[in-house]
Amino acid sequence: MTTSAMTSPALNVLLDDVATTLGSVDQTINQMMAVKTALLATAARIADDEPFDSVDSREMSHRAVATELAAVLRISDRAVEAQMGDAALLVNAFPATAAAFGAGRISYAHMRIILAAGQPIETAEGRARFEKIVLPRAESESPNRLRPFAKQAAERLREVSFTERHSEARERRGVWVREADDGMAELVQFGPSALIHAEHDRLTQMAFAQKTENKRIAKESKNDDFADERMMAQLRCDILSDLILTGVPKGHTTTDGLLGEIQAHIDITVPALSLTDPDALAAPGHLEGIGPIDPETARILVGQTPGFDRVFTDPVSGTVVAVDRYRPSAEMRRYLRARDRRCRFPGCRMLARLCDGDHTIDHALGGPTALSNLADFCRRHHVTKHCTPWKVRQLGGGLLEWTSPTGRTYVDRPPGVATHVTFEDIQDRMPDPDPAPF
Repeated sequence: MTTSAMTSPALNVLLDDVATTLGSVDQTINQMMAVKTALLATAARIADDEPFDSVDSREMSHRAVATELAAVLRISDRAVEAQMGDAALLVNAFPATAAAFGAGRISYAHMRIILAAGQPIETAEGRARFEKIVLPRAESESPNRLRPFAKQAAERLREVSFTERHSEARERRGVWVREADDGMAELVQFGPSALIHAEHDRLTQMAFAQKTENKRIAKESKNDDFADERMMAQLRCDILSDLILTGVPKGHTTTDGLLGEIQAHIDITVPALSLTDPDALAAPGHLEGIGPIDPETARILVGQTPGFDRVFTDPVSGTVVAVDRYRPSAEMRRYLRARDRRCRFPGCRMLARLCDGDHTIDHALGGPTALSNLADFCRRHHVTKHCTPWKVRQLGGGLLEWTSPTGRTYVDRPPGVATHVTFEDIQDRMPDPDPAPF
């Protein structure tokens, strides 16, 4: 469909009606899901407070209630029992989220993300502060953008530091095999996320290089026998088998040695104090697209890189205010990458380093190459901006206002840093100042 056809008044009116109705239907579905959740929470309370006469334990009482509901719903009683537990957790531990869910302001997906991120917070006070931080974002962002924000907001409110938890979790690292059907099996590796993602990235690079080389040979030899029809996932599997079965182990005995082998491109945000402070309470780093990593891993990765972006942020709002680099080059592009983090179309999380730099006002039409006229868009949304009636304009401070074909507006805010926590939220965790010398 061409742009001129999409902008016809009749189609715009029709699309506006569809969008409005779809929004209302979605809100109604969310509210009905909230009602279902409230009923499941009531069922859990019944199992807690009024067990059946023939049941002599809380576990059996919950199983009996879940079985009753499962028969009505025609689903597994195990599934119902799990849903009852989640519903009770929502109502009892996250009342503000339950209220927003019941009012249809957030979806089921948003609620699940808040629940998963906030559940590990140890105190009721911490969970209440977490809800205060995360709910406004949930009401204005897509679930996939909410997830990393919620994880980092929750991390700030944990009683046990990320470093201590990571150290305990790392002791559970291992490799095991799970059998599958048709003569297949799964080799599962559980370990530090920085290593696992680096392994996957290296396999991807090697698979791409192998496929490119096979394509070149087939073209030059004009022999289709060299054509490589394998998918990237298949190539990664084959190369991993080659590396394990024919490679010579280097005998890395420490995490430092393994991290020193990482050659992949990594976007990592590290609080400055975490680079120098060996204390267990140092704030974790953030591996872009993955999540928190322990400060020791962050220090090792930063030590291995030939250069890095230094991002200065406002200490209260978290807004990016400047960027520099030890080895300066393309300052404006690095600033945009640090500010935008991902595609700036509402709801999209494609990493900024994989996006196109775009002039909001086309350069051909006189748009300046200035920070106030630049933003990062993934290829899909870059094309959407230029080839459909969607319009975008800069509001200042990195804010982008998108206008849909029906005239609806959506403001996309740059994440700047992964989470926004007020001074009041963190002041009780800050170290005491040095005593006065008198």
